Amino acid sequence: MNTARALADLHSAAEAVWQAVAPGWPGFAVEVLPTIDSTNTELMRRARQGQADPVLLVALEQTAGRGRRGRGWVSEPGASLTFSLGLPLRPASWSGLSLAVGVSLAESLHPEVRLKWPNDLWWQDRKLGGILVETANVGTERLAIIGVGLNVEPPPPLPAEPDAQGVAPMPPVGLQTVAPAAGLSAGGWLVRALPPLVRDLVAFEREGFAPFAARFEARDALRGRAVRLSDGQEGVADGVRADGALWLRGAAGRVAVVQHEVSVRPC
Repeated sequence: MNTARALADLHSAAEAVWQAVAPGWPGFAVEVLPTIDSTNTELMRRARQGQADPVLLVALEQTAGRGRRGRGWVSEPGASLTFSLGLPLRPASWSGLSLAVGVSLAESLHPEVRLKWPNDLWWQDRKLGGILVETANVGTERLAIIGVGLNVEPPPPLPAEPDAQGVAPMPPVGLQTVAPAAGLSAGGWLVRALPPLVRDLVAFEREGFAPFAARFEARDALRGRAVRLSDGQEGVADGVRADGALWLRGAAGRVAVVQHEVSVRPC
């Protein structure tokens, strides 16, 4: 898809998303940006300037997208879907938010999409997308900034070199491979996924992670598998705790691993 068509596709999707979401979120806005360094970075910049209005930023192209632990995510026009959703939320607890987001997206995308704790979307052990959740205090409000990157077209293969823990990267996959019959563009996937995500965020604000626990378990890509943590620990993934922390069974017994401490990959 050429750049002009890809941009028109996102503008059409933005209108459909706004019509679906705005009635429940007064002041909700959708912006389509032809190019930006990072949609999450832009929302953080706005938060520092005191802006906390609900907004969805969709980028045709990201030049310095950010993944978890500083990893990059560069998007090309039409080949991927990259967006950040900024919503002022007041949950009793923020624990498990990235897992709730992952559950919502996986259910919208395809029955076989799984979740690799804490923030990756997988299909048949191949990475389909990632989630980056950040928060910012703006006056008396706390803004949830939820960044999502999804491969739409089949991406080029990654280098085969292992990381510092000796684990090779997961090969990527695109939605055109996962769900070819859907025949959706990046904009079509946005329309499919975004309104349910907003509804699930409302549920998370009201009830926390509890309503999502069973839904996560049904999509858990790691449970029962040998894994290695970024600090070198090894064990078997054993589901998640009530607050979304990963249960790890290892030599020291069953221990909980919280989201910001490690990254996890199958051994």
